[in-house]
Amino acid sequence: MIYKLLIRPVLFLFSPETVHHFVTSILKIMLSVPGFKKLTSMIYSVEDTRLERNVFGLKFKNPVGLAAGFDKNGELYNELASFGFSFIEIGTVTPLAQPGNPGPRSFRLVKDKALINRMGMNNHGASEIAENLRKKHPGIIIGGNIGKNTLTPNENAIEDYEKCFNILNDFVDYFVVNVSCPNIGDIRKLQDAETLSCILRLLKRLSSATPSRKPVLLKISPDLNDNQLDEVVKIALDTGIDGFVATNTTITRDNLTTPKVKIEKIGNGGLSGLPLKDRSTRVISHLVNRSEGRIPVIGVGGIMNPEDALEKLEAGASLVQIYTGFIYEGPGLARRINKAILKEKREYIPHNS
Repeated sequence: MIYKLLIRPVLFLFSPETVHHFVTSILKIMLSVPGFKKLTSMIYSVEDTRLERNVFGLKFKNPVGLAAGFDKNGELYNELASFGFSFIEIGTVTPLAQPGNPGPRSFRLVKDKALINRMGMNNHGASEIAENLRKKHPGIIIGGNIGKNTLTPNENAIEDYEKCFNILNDFVDYFVVNVSCPNIGDIRKLQDAETLSCILRLLKRLSSATPSRKPVLLKISPDLNDNQLDEVVKIALDTGIDGFVATNTTITRDNLTTPKVKIEKIGNGGLSGLPLKDRSTRVISHLVNRSEGRIPVIGVGGIMNPEDALEKLEAGASLVQIYTGFIYEGPGLARRINKAILKEKREYIPHNS
């Protein structure tokens, strides 16, 4: 309540990217003070064995994680774990550092509780991020969301995914293959069945060749139609990948109350937040039903309150992630979701791989 009444109005006076850099810097400083991180964890974490989930061979302390995009470079995951998350997804990581798209590239639609971004997968590159991940504290699961560099032609994309896998393999607990980002001009063409199958088969082969056998997941676009989703499920079953993350941001502008002239002025970018909620849930349900529950799903998209998270779990998601909801609703959202799951007195059983 304090966050929404006092803190958020001040933060929202500035651009989203400016606020992001400010907040991450402040968190780094504050949580480095002796005892402050422990106090934060006591306030925001929920410790209860009934929340534990075993999904694709990993044990999660609770079903709530932070989606990729917030901690792109793996610089803040230990601090973010204090806010009740059991897993943090870093990235999207590319082999080489890249600046992303020119600014401004992130925009709030406050009336819609949404964001539009065209960041362009800006990150410091796989090698530097791997060094950051060496500082990982025990007890937090790290997902590595990987993609290709913008300047890498699609015919060479598979090499970029291989490089990211090899560099990050010792430092992450699972991988997420991102071929659905709407902010890279040609990356979505990698969702072509043959190309996607080649990428996934390679990463599964690489994973199987290592003692750790890291799970490989695929991030799904909410803009795929049912036939395309059916094809993705078939590819997933054929290649033996371990799970889905559903969904990425959308290029559509449905369910918005923000004036059309403002939307047009913002221009291109991926839409996240509340307007994506229902579509994301439908995609989750479709994937679970078509795969007959054989492929676990991490549900993400429009989770702004505990009820939205429960809806994703009811649709068949094994775990959930938040991002835009964390920005709009504040640091207590993961705790509130975990409390709601316990209050439901209903066991959401994940689909184990």
